Parts: sequence; C-alpha cells; structure tokens
Amino acid sequence: MISIAPSILAADFSRLGELVREIELGGADRVHVDVMDGHFVPNLSMGPIVVEGLRPVTKLMLEVHLMVTDPLKFVDSFLTAGADSIIVHLEVLPDPRPLIRDLRARGKKVGLVINPGTPVETLVPFLPDIDLALCMTVWPGFGGQKFLPESPGRIKAIRALIERHNPKCELEVDGGIGLTNGTAREAVLAGANVLVAGTSIFAAKGGPRAAVGEMLRIAP
Repeated sequence: MISIAPSILAADFSRLGELVREIELGGADRVHVDVMDGHFVPNLSMGPIVVEGLRPVTKLMLEVHLMVTDPLKFVDSFLTAGADSIIVHLEVLPDPRPLIRDLRARGKKVGLVINPGTPVETLVPFLPDIDLALCMTVWPGFGGQKFLPESPGRIKAIRALIERHNPKCELEVDGGIGLTNGTAREAVLAGANVLVAGTSIFAAKGGPRAAVGEMLRIAP
C-alpha cells in the first residue's frame, strides 16, 4: 500500500489549515514537516509553532524531518508541539540508537534519512529498530528540485536491505516526486511505499485534494 506525505514546505502558509484538510480528504495519511536550520542545509524553514498550530486541525500523523546540524536540540520541542514521528539524518547523528530508544519510550515513531551521497549500507545497523528509512532523491534544502537519476537504483538497494533486516520498515522518498514527470511511479516501482511531495501537490492546478488522489491512483 502506498502512502502520500505532502510536504507543507510548498504550501501557502496563510491557508495552511485549510490545505491540510484538503490533503486529508484526498487520502493523504500524514503531513511532512521540513525543518531546516540554515547550517546543515542552506535554507531556513519552520519551527515547532507550525506543528503546534496544525495539531488541533488534523488527526493525520505529523512527521518532522529534521534537516539540522544538531537534531537532539530540537526533538523535545517538536514532540511537545505534537509531532508523531521524528526523522533525522545519519550524516549528523552517526549513532542514533539513544534517540531511537528515547522516542520508542515516548511512544513515537522514528525514521532515519540518508542524503544522495551517503552509502545505503550505512542504514543496515539501525534498520531493525526504525519505522521508516528515507531516501533523499534530491540534495536537501530547497523544494522544486529535479529527481536525481541515480535515485531508482538507491531505492532498490534500500528496499533489498529492508526486506532482509526489517520488512515492516517503510521506505520513504523525498525530492522531485511528481505526477507529470513520472517520478512518483518510478519511485514506487523501485520499491518506495511513502512518497513525499510538495510542489506537485500544493501547486497542482486541480488543487491539493485532487493531486493526492491522482498520485495514489498512478502508483501501481
């Protein structure tokens, strides 16, 4: 089963609550919250106040993707604000096991991310203990980028590792995922089962609700 995780980085923040309700009606089962600190990636984005504002508006899972140099500094504030899942980069947290244990103890989900230049094998020691592995299909930092051509091979490799070490782990992809360019279908065929999409959802001519529904249908 395929899940759509619309990234609110591409949403109109003056209508955020309304747009989140639209994606929920379209069939999205989570909201992807991109957090950037201007250090790990060359951009700044949102803080816990956004999660706090969304929590009363939706029952969808709020997954927070921490693209930050020191994720441990931010975890508590996002959990307090209402986050259900925390996703951190292995590039800045080489030993995520203490964080994994902490999040598990709090009843939260945990995911690990790798950038395009990080070997997929770095995920292996942690796969048995996580809920989600996120394969970046662009270099993180900005929305609207093109899907990297090497991504399908990396997705296939991570899928093989997941099947070997933890078949229950979700495989999420983020970056350049869309309908018209065929990358949503390409990512699913390679083994992804969670699609993060920003511009292709929130800038779709037919609106976010229709875009989510169409993306769910196009995925095999």
